[in-house]
Amino acid sequence: MTFRCSEASRERDESLSATASTVPAFLLLEDPGPWGPDILRSRRLPDALRATLRGWQRDLGLRTLLIRRPGRDPGGPRRVFVASARHAWLETTTVVDLGEVGEFDLSGVRGPDGVGLAAHAGPVLLACTHGAHDRCCAERGRPLAAALARRWPEELWEASHLGGDRFAGNLVALPRGDYFGGLDADTGPDVVARYLDGVLDLAHHRGRSSHAWVVQAAVHAARERFGALGVRDVVVRAVGSDAEGVVVRLSVRGEDRVARVRTQHGEAAHLTCSASRAEPPLRHLVTWLDAP
Repeated sequence: MTFRCSEASRERDESLSATASTVPAFLLLEDPGPWGPDILRSRRLPDALRATLRGWQRDLGLRTLLIRRPGRDPGGPRRVFVASARHAWLETTTVVDLGEVGEFDLSGVRGPDGVGLAAHAGPVLLACTHGAHDRCCAERGRPLAAALARRWPEELWEASHLGGDRFAGNLVALPRGDYFGGLDADTGPDVVARYLDGVLDLAHHRGRSSHAWVVQAAVHAARERFGALGVRDVVVRAVGSDAEGVVVRLSVRGEDRVARVRTQHGEAAHLTCSASRAEPPLRHLVTWLDAP
């Protein structure tokens, strides 16, 4: 049988907690595909734009994704979105040619005020269907995308590689950058409906992309321990360290909580369908300290 990383992850009963890609900001470019394995090398994008995108990723932490409507070929202007997961804003515009994006001034993407495009009320839902990057993304992502598009046709887009192939079907909700995994056509609509009502499904929530993995682990543990399932129930106040690990100070429904997170390596496994060698995934152990 052909190896599938998502099947292997499920067989290991691998936790999805604290596995969201760490991305503070996103640039979404509408393109019908087909998409190659690495979109920043894709000949579907103009040469000058590819160089600009690599510079924005290096200098601004801006991750570029290609997006498309399920089964649709844009015959006119292309939709462009810019989102800050850190500050939870989302802006949009359209262009006739994607090369125009290279002329945008995105220097403000790290700040709270946007980059001067039109505000988008959102949300934007991104289902990874990037089969050229990993087979699981297409096999599990396309049925998920189709199911979500039937219910939220304006919000749902297929997307290129989101990260965490073995957790397919993967979904990102913008502007907050909330990652979900292990979804399918049956579970996905219920998880998304709860999220849009302000409630997280912890069994499928991988974390928020603006947080480092250790912080994602602390937030998840707080939600689990204190029943804080509301999207805004947990706020990160500070991150530091002591001799035993990373110390994360949180506000959980208005109450101060302090967590210590220690990181260990799990048992080595092939983490993607194309992995040539086994690697150990990270495991985060959370303990609670008395609040000052």
